[in-house]
Amino acid sequence: MIEIKTDEEIELLRKSNLLLSATLANVAPLMKPGITTLEIDRVAEEYIRDHGGVPGFKGYSGFPNTLCISVNDQVVHGIPSNRVLQEGDIVSVDCGVFMNGFHGDSAYTFAVGEISEELQNLIRVTREALFLGIAKAVAGNRIGDIGHAIQEHAEANRFSVVREMVGHGVGRNLHEEPEVPNYGRPGTGPMLREGMTIAIEPMINLGRRQIYQERDGWTIRTADHKPSAHFEHSIAVRATKADVLSDFEIIDKVLNNN
Repeated sequence: MIEIKTDEEIELLRKSNLLLSATLANVAPLMKPGITTLEIDRVAEEYIRDHGGVPGFKGYSGFPNTLCISVNDQVVHGIPSNRVLQEGDIVSVDCGVFMNGFHGDSAYTFAVGEISEELQNLIRVTREALFLGIAKAVAGNRIGDIGHAIQEHAEANRFSVVREMVGHGVGRNLHEEPEVPNYGRPGTGPMLREGMTIAIEPMINLGRRQIYQERDGWTIRTADHKPSAHFEHSIAVRATKADVLSDFEIIDKVLNNN
């Protein structure tokens, strides 16, 4: 069942998401060669707890950490470890925060030092695809309209869209109905209604769309081992324009000042 949120509930969701975005902004300066993904994870957990939240991912279905940190050909659900970031890496950081009874969920892909023009383009197009999807998240449209906008932009730029991993409803539970694929046909899927809250999260591959799961039971990689990028916002569906509950601007500001 798709849950419709009240304005008061949406404001609580916004608080969770804004703490999450502040957490990603807090770890943004750490995305440099020589740091381990586990060190980044520790900083994020401390920040969330110090600001009255609880890591939404830690313990979720047994996931061991605060952040999903996925490097290069890791698409999503990378487990923080002693892996050291290298110059030229791209790092997708997916974060969840639980606060006031509601979950925040957002992701951002970072560049480590100087990255290739090809990877800059992948990151740019993935982020653009997210916002093109968000633009379709208005009452009266359908889930397929979101996925189509994302797919069309990614494929027009000769990238591929991961099919098996999808966005989702978000609220009192981290994953709620409906599923929000990053591909689809316009005018298909569940109707979008005002007050629906969903996480839209394109995962776009430089090479082919096929993926596989590592033996750790979590980490998803591209089958051809080419890099993948991931951006995610939690949003509320409104009558004329989606209400974006998470915030990339504070992350961008930190990165631009570094």
